[in-house]
Amino acid sequence: MSVEKFEFWDVYDINRNNNGKTIVRGENINTGDFHIVASLLIMNSNGELLIQQRQSFKADWPNFWDFTAAGSAVVGESSQEAISRELSEELGLLISFEDTRPYLTINFEGGFDDFYIHYQDVDLDSLTLQAEEVRAVKWVSLSELKEMIQGKIFVPYYHGLIDLLFSFEGHYGAYIK
Repeated sequence: MSVEKFEFWDVYDINRNNNGKTIVRGENINTGDFHIVASLLIMNSNGELLIQQRQSFKADWPNFWDFTAAGSAVVGESSQEAISRELSEELGLLISFEDTRPYLTINFEGGFDDFYIHYQDVDLDSLTLQAEEVRAVKWVSLSELKEMIQGKIFVPYYHGLIDLLFSFEGHYGAYIK
């Protein structure tokens, strides 16, 4: 059963300056206003991506697989704080991104999506899945991920974006075992 909660977002201008306004999740955002989203990919030392399956009762992309964690920044949060919170809520994993810049930002209508990549060998059995959000988790290779997108069981990100995100693998930071 899905329980909707009110979530308030800060509103930013095109240059990511907070304009002092807020919006409630689900409301239409005005043209020229933007909000911040943060997405996380956790990659292991085998070059695999940790993905999660969305619950069947989610309004957007029910039962689809998606990146490790993602969500919108709520009022007063930076994207670093937002992705740490989302990861903790969704998978029970505590990682601070306080001193981490996103690998890239994708601009979309109504917002900015900051993509973080973290390298760690995570034991799936150690995760605590948020029942309201996450149905399952697993590791996948790049080719498996593309097959899932093609098979319409993974959120349909562009293959070019997927290739770009996987291309960072091993370039920055050390793996945490």
